[in-house]
Amino acid sequence: MEEFEALLNESFEMDTPEEGSVVKGKVIAVEAGQAIIDVGYKMEGRVDLKEFANPGEAPDISVGDEVEVFLRAAENARGEAVISREMARREEAWDRLEKAYADDARVEGAIFGRVKGGFTVDLGGAVAFLPGSQVDVRPVRDAGPLMGLKQPFQILKMDRRRGNIVVSRRAILEESRAEQRAEVIANLTEGQTVDGVVKNITEYGAFVDLGGVDGLLHVTDMAWRRVNHPSEILSIGETIKVQVIKINKETHRISLGIKQLQEDPWDLVATKFPIGSVHKGRVTNITDYGAFVELEPGVEGLVHVSEMSWTKKNVHPGKIVSTSQEVDVMVLEIDAAKRRVSLGLKQTMRNPWEVFAETHPEGTEVEGEVKNITEFGLFIGLEGDIDGMVHLSDLSWDQRGEEAIQNYRKGDVVQAVVSEVDTEKERISLSIKALGGDKFAEAVGGVKRGSIITVTVTAIEDGGIEVEYEGMKSFIRRSDLSRDRAEQRPERFQVGDHVDVRVTNVDAKSRRLGLSIKAREIAEEKEAVQQYGSSDSGASLGDILGAALKGDE
Repeated sequence: MEEFEALLNESFEMDTPEEGSVVKGKVIAVEAGQAIIDVGYKMEGRVDLKEFANPGEAPDISVGDEVEVFLRAAENARGEAVISREMARREEAWDRLEKAYADDARVEGAIFGRVKGGFTVDLGGAVAFLPGSQVDVRPVRDAGPLMGLKQPFQILKMDRRRGNIVVSRRAILEESRAEQRAEVIANLTEGQTVDGVVKNITEYGAFVDLGGVDGLLHVTDMAWRRVNHPSEILSIGETIKVQVIKINKETHRISLGIKQLQEDPWDLVATKFPIGSVHKGRVTNITDYGAFVELEPGVEGLVHVSEMSWTKKNVHPGKIVSTSQEVDVMVLEIDAAKRRVSLGLKQTMRNPWEVFAETHPEGTEVEGEVKNITEFGLFIGLEGDIDGMVHLSDLSWDQRGEEAIQNYRKGDVVQAVVSEVDTEKERISLSIKALGGDKFAEAVGGVKRGSIITVTVTAIEDGGIEVEYEGMKSFIRRSDLSRDRAEQRPERFQVGDHVDVRVTNVDAKSRRLGLSIKAREIAEEKEAVQQYGSSDSGASLGDILGAALKGDE
């Protein structure tokens, strides 16, 4: 009795555990999908086996195991303790996670579900949210292989009162990647040749994996020749040899090159393509200012728009050549330092003005279409796709240029005579009025100032008479009709009369002869005086003229 009383008093003196706390218990039986756990203090409770299982795994519990459970209530309606293994794990996990969060330490967990905007992660009893952007360094299309896999996470944010935890897998990967990247970069040196795998291709280049670190292979460093798009020579997944051109230790950026492993074709440009030589090339690119022509892989030259055609001056290069067209070009200039070659397209063809000068010497008659009419003349289309110009002054002998040009229209086919070809200035002068020859020059070829000629009266006017000489019209004014004023009457002449006159002027520009009867009479009188006498001899003028006339008879 004394012993029983002592045990009874001892049991009364023992403190029963508080509800809402974590207590230790022992598994005494496993039945009907539940584990029966003795938590002491004459209390037993039941816990579903699934609470002892990690996501995606079978329950790991057996009789005799000691476990911690959360005491929700000391006794239910059946006289059993209400306990929970999951809640105990959660409390334990929160304590552990808060410490890890404070220490900025990694925690282990497993992704077990998908929710809006991300995934759920079991952190050993506590459920955390993993945003979709924090799963990997690159967007993940299929997260299936990651489900249920135990892996480290970084806690970004947690609030125990609200029960919120946000974790990141990406932060772990980036940290690991940065360490790996630093290690790989430390083993690389500029100028080193390494193997890499093409991971991604963009318009400006390709990213190459060098074994944990990516390098950029720019499109301009892929080949010495022009590369329009990296996909022309590379494909994703391809293993290639590259040279490390530059390493930025601070940003960990690596520049790579392929062409640096090949011989620079520009080293032999001056030898293979001497100035003045003609080569066949392929048009690779056309711009507003010219066309680029590839002489060989890696060597391109520019044909400036001014060197493309002798005749097409203000035309876009695309209307003269086309991309991929093969053309003959001449090397005009080489600048090895700037890696530039100036080429000429028109130099491979003869200068059409030189050809025209050879085949059409001055005086040759040509025929062409009126291409343009300007205020100073006509432009006529000629052989070789060149133009010749007829100046206003070369349109007609009889009309002023401004009047004569009104007789022509664009598109008219006309004939002209080549008067001059200037190959340097690329000019051809033509004359329409010279087609029939120069009638004035032919008519007055032997006539000089002071000559006596015979003209025919063609018209009588108040101010004088109109006369004709070899088809050329002239006018003799009233004052030049006679030395004697009384005889200066136009009506004393009749149309058809032949009259001897003296030439006072030959104006080739105005195509006129200056004529005078009066000047002829004065000249005859002067000649008679010199031949038959003088005023000092006492002979009268009538005697002298009479003797002169008698001598003529």
